[in-house]
Formats: sequence, C-alpha cells, structure tokens
Amino acid sequence: MATYIMLANWTDQGVRTAKDTVNRSRAFRETSKAMGVTIGTVNWTLGAYDLVISFDSPDDETTTRLGLALAALGNVRTATMRAFGEEEMERIVGGLK
Repeated sequence: MATYIMLANWTDQGVRTAKDTVNRSRAFRETSKAMGVTIGTVNWTLGAYDLVISFDSPDDETTTRLGLALAALGNVRTATMRAFGEEEMERIVGGLK
C-alpha cells in the first residue's frame, strides 16, 4: 500500500452545507473502504486548505478513482500527493550515487 496526502478546499456548495462536513467525512471513509483504501486521518485546517487527509491506497488508479468519486459530489476540490515514509525514503536515497 502506498501513502497519499489529499489537500481539499470546499466549493461554494461545500461551504453552504458545512454543517454536514463530519457526516460527509464518515461517508468518505466508507466509500474509501469499499475501494480498498484506508483513511488515516481527516483534519479540518486553517490556512490555504480546508482539509488535509492521509490515506493508504493500493495504487494510483484506485487513488484517482477515489478522488474523482469525491469530486463528483461537488463539495470539495482536491490535490493529491504521493507521500513516502522513512523506510521508503531510505531505499530511495540509498540508490543515489
């Protein structure tokens, strides 16, 4: 499983229905689970992004499918990044000359 970080901003629709955000987060966890994705954390944040989500996914295709399914609901726009843990980074830099 690969780790990803998703940065999300509410759309106008998402802001109008902000009171439902916790329930939407719970539904997102269930949708993710059905796709074989494990959500680590969902954090509501101050600053440039409204939410930061960490999750483990089997592959980029599944991650893309999850992002598209979330975007189709119309509440957030996302940017997703692949994240590397310490052991992965050791392997990566171990190959440097």
